[in-house]
Amino acid sequence: MIDTHCHLVSSQLRPRLQEVLTNAAEAGVDRMITVATGPEDTIAGLDVAKTYDHVWCTAGIHPHEADEPHDFGPMLIAAADDRCVAWGELGLDWYYEKPSRQSQQTLLEEQLGAIERSQIELPVVLHCREAVPDLLDVLNTSSLALERCVFHCYTGDAETVRLILDAGCHVSFTGVVTFPNAPEVAEAAKLVPIDRLMVETDAPYLSPVPVRKMRPNEPCNVVHTARFLAELRSIDPDEFIHTMDANADTFFGLKS
Repeated sequence: MIDTHCHLVSSQLRPRLQEVLTNAAEAGVDRMITVATGPEDTIAGLDVAKTYDHVWCTAGIHPHEADEPHDFGPMLIAAADDRCVAWGELGLDWYYEKPSRQSQQTLLEEQLGAIERSQIELPVVLHCREAVPDLLDVLNTSSLALERCVFHCYTGDAETVRLILDAGCHVSFTGVVTFPNAPEVAEAAKLVPIDRLMVETDAPYLSPVPVRKMRPNEPCNVVHTARFLAELRSIDPDEFIHTMDANADTFFGLKS
């Protein structure tokens, strides 16, 4: 199975990278995408992707970095490499008061502009927390094809996921969907067409049930979320995992 979204160069995972990759392999997680959150880990992620042929990377700046200087150089360098399979993660996060909404929107608009000018056509990994309508509004002013965008780590309800689906985007779920106190996320997961669904860990965060107490989370645990979603949708787990891998291969342009 593939973990479509993890952070292998985070401070919690990179010092133990070989152990993390071994744990993943033992769990049957044989491929993963390490996702960027800023200039430094964009380049670090590219280095890891160049070192391990079963790891790919992304290029982008997270909205939490909106108050930092906007250096898109590393992002553009990484995106031009064939080991980079997506832009992101980028987007909007209204959960915290800082960075301000204005600074996040400025970063997003400038980043989308840099992406458009680069003419490097890659899918886009979106970070969105309590800001779906606003993020869709910004995306609709860009030239990005929304069917090439995935809302990662979806934590909203069924009503909000319909907005995303109506826009043509993909939706990806983390261990949050397995939490007993997040039934609205599970209800949303039932609505996503199977061909627009993906599964991830967002490691080192959000360990799923039944390994909720595991800190940090690791890519090996994506199998638990996949099995939960398979049961939720009354699909054979092996068949479901095969479909999720095929979705990731198509969306990110991976080689099986």
